[in-house]
Amino acid sequence: MKILLFGKSGQVGWELQRALAPLGELVALDADSTDWHANFANPEALASTVRAVAPQWIVNAAAHTAVDKAEGEPELARAINATAPGVLAREAAALGATLLHYSTDYVFDGSGSAPWVEEAATGPLSVYGATKLEGEEEIRRSGCQHLILRTSWVYAARGGNFAKTMLKLAAERDALKVIDDQIGAPTGADLLADISAHALRQLARQPELSGTYHAVAGGQTSWHGYARHVIEHARAAGRPVRVAPGAIEAVPTSAFPTPAQRPRNSRLDTRKLQHSFGLRLPAWQTGVDRLLAEIL
Repeated sequence: MKILLFGKSGQVGWELQRALAPLGELVALDADSTDWHANFANPEALASTVRAVAPQWIVNAAAHTAVDKAEGEPELARAINATAPGVLAREAAALGATLLHYSTDYVFDGSGSAPWVEEAATGPLSVYGATKLEGEEEIRRSGCQHLILRTSWVYAARGGNFAKTMLKLAAERDALKVIDDQIGAPTGADLLADISAHALRQLARQPELSGTYHAVAGGQTSWHGYARHVIEHARAAGRPVRVAPGAIEAVPTSAFPTPAQRPRNSRLDTRKLQHSFGLRLPAWQTGVDRLLAEIL
C-alpha cells in the first residue's frame, strides 16, 4: 500500500504521519518539499506528482485556513481549497485510488442550535467556507472513491492553539473576555488522525462507505467554556494563573469584530461516522486534558 500525504507540516498532517505510517509506504509532502512538487497553487505540477507516485491512497491535509486573510485573497483560497482538491480527485479517479480530504463546519451558515447532519443544506458565510464547499463539490463530481471528513475547532500540542493563548493571557491579566455565543467541540488533531487511519482501512474492505462524514470530539462548549476549562485545569495543576475564576467574562461575537463572519452553531452530528465505522468519539474534555498534560 502506497499512501501520498499532502500538508505534512500542519497540525493534522503532523499527526497523520504517525497514524498512517503503520498502514503502508508513506510519501509525506508539503509546499516546501523538493523531491516532489506539492504546491497547491500549481495544479499541473500537483497532478504530475500524483501520477509519478501512483498511490493507492491520497490524503489531503493541506488547506488555506487563515479565515480572515482569505477574505482579501479569495483566488488563492479557491486555488488551494477548491481547485487543488479537484485535481487530486480527478487523478485519484484515473488511478483507481481513494482520496481522504478534510472539510469544515464553515460550509454551514451556523444558524439554529441542532447539530448539523451531513445532508443538511449548506450556506457558507465566508470565503474560507465557500471555497471549502467548492472543494467538496469538486471531489464528488470526480467520481473517485473518497472520504470527506468535516471537522471543527481543531487543535494540537504542536504549534499555537487556543489553550496556549488562554494560558498566556490568564498568567498576565486580571480579567479576560471570551466569546460565549459560538458553540462547537474542540477536536484534537491526534484524534482526527486516528479516525482517518481507521476509516481508510475500513473503506478498503467496504468501498460502499465512500462519502461525507462529520468528525469531531463528543459534547459541546463555547469558547468561554473552553477557556474556563483550560484555565481552571492550570490553576488546579499549580500553574501561575493571575485571572480570578469570576473575572473570565462571557461576551458576544460582536465584541470581537473580524473580517470573516464565524458560524455561531458549529455543532456537528457524528452518528453517521460512529455507526458506519464502529467508532466511539470521546468527550472534548478528554483530548483537551491530554493536551494540557503535555504543555503544562
